[in-house]
Amino acid sequence: MPAQLASISMGRILRDHIKQNASFEDGTQEAMLNLFVAAAEVRRRVEQVCEKHDLQFSHHNVLRILRGVHPEGHPRCEIIERMLDPSPDVTRLIDKLVDRGLVRRSTSEEDRRMTIHTITDDGLNLLGQMDPEIREVQQWFGGRVSEHDLQHLSRICEGIYAEF
Repeated sequence: MPAQLASISMGRILRDHIKQNASFEDGTQEAMLNLFVAAAEVRRRVEQVCEKHDLQFSHHNVLRILRGVHPEGHPRCEIIERMLDPSPDVTRLIDKLVDRGLVRRSTSEEDRRMTIHTITDDGLNLLGQMDPEIREVQQWFGGRVSEHDLQHLSRICEGIYAEF
């Protein structure tokens, strides 16, 4: 019985949050909506950090990708494949980072037709300034979910988006 009560109250929390009185069609719909709402809350918090530094979530994502391979870089197509939320106009997104001096473009020595994007020292410094604020969001998240549940949540999410 306690498990049913927990389930009912959790469903009530979501219904209250989205201002819905009707019951959900089934557990799948409820779980999907919960995932959307929770992901939106986490993303909103990360976006607030990005906005303080005059970046969008996607800009931050590109900078982190490029920091991960620093001092090497990636061509645009590789950046797109690694993005959390691929943008349809990555070229314009990267243009803004180049204009701000956070990313540098250069021609590949192996293939002169390919452009390689690398993070600049200014880009590394900006991420360094943002890292503590992003860690605060991670700590907020970790404070709401037990270590066991974090591992379980990761397994669940990987099961959802894994390619078979």
